[in-house]
Amino acid sequence: MNMEAAVPRADFDLNLLRVLDVLLAERSVTRAGDALARSQPAVSNALARLRAALGDELLARGPDGLVPTPRAKALRAPLREAMALVDEILSEGVFDPAAATDVFRISTPDRQSLAVVPALVERLQRFAPQAALHVMTADRQHALDLLEQDRTDLAIGSIDVTPRHLRHEHLIDETLHCVLRPDHPLIRRKARLDIDGLLAYPHVVVSATGARTAIFDDLLTTHGHARRALVTVSNFTAVPQLLAGSDMIGVFTQLAADVFRRRFGLATRPVPLDVGRLAIRMVWHARHDRDQAHAWLRDQIRAVYREVAK
Repeated sequence: MNMEAAVPRADFDLNLLRVLDVLLAERSVTRAGDALARSQPAVSNALARLRAALGDELLARGPDGLVPTPRAKALRAPLREAMALVDEILSEGVFDPAAATDVFRISTPDRQSLAVVPALVERLQRFAPQAALHVMTADRQHALDLLEQDRTDLAIGSIDVTPRHLRHEHLIDETLHCVLRPDHPLIRRKARLDIDGLLAYPHVVVSATGARTAIFDDLLTTHGHARRALVTVSNFTAVPQLLAGSDMIGVFTQLAADVFRRRFGLATRPVPLDVGRLAIRMVWHARHDRDQAHAWLRDQIRAVYREVAK
């Protein structure tokens, strides 16, 4: 779309910026209308006014929805900051969890969800009974992307590299543990599990990205070892049944391994290899630093990790 450069006007409708913010997040006029409680024609009209005022097409039709122009992409971050500031100015003072109706959005690997999400839901029901929790499974890069796009409030995981505008806080250091059925041949031997025994049996690998390897495979490679992945799954749903009914072994972080031991009666053993510890952090965007609801959520997550780490 060819447009002449627009001249800023004193009568520019600032409500249009809220529409643009939602359009950039949803990439759909229909979904934006639902989020804003406006009709599709009203959102289309607002987009036309934005295009005229800013002198740019902003969003063009693509095969999978609306695609932002370079100008729109450049506006995304400052627009999000501006909307967050407006929300803060219009907030009604001190956050009251008992009356809150927020939908808290977090992204985390499945292995963290196993132990943490039930405990977090329990705290929400106790302290913020009208609030809700939306959990998205995400690997490191996807988690960072969700934060940048403001599609999640907070990410939890082994996220070790973050841009300067993302805040992070250490929660726990995890070790890796082997998980296997209690009458597994390696258990019946009643001898200490060694690396040869661990690698003599096929493994179940959980990979959210669809790869046939996980963190443990990278660590094995550094020590000159490799394992055979008999089954690769994208989440932990089928893992207890797979391990309970076969001689396969799983290697997971300690919190996940403890869940399998307590809830499903599986056996756990420390990994017989010096693989160090995995730092688990929570990460959030700087735009939420002063958000009282967000600060409350962070407090709840800290409390949950203190509980599950006991």
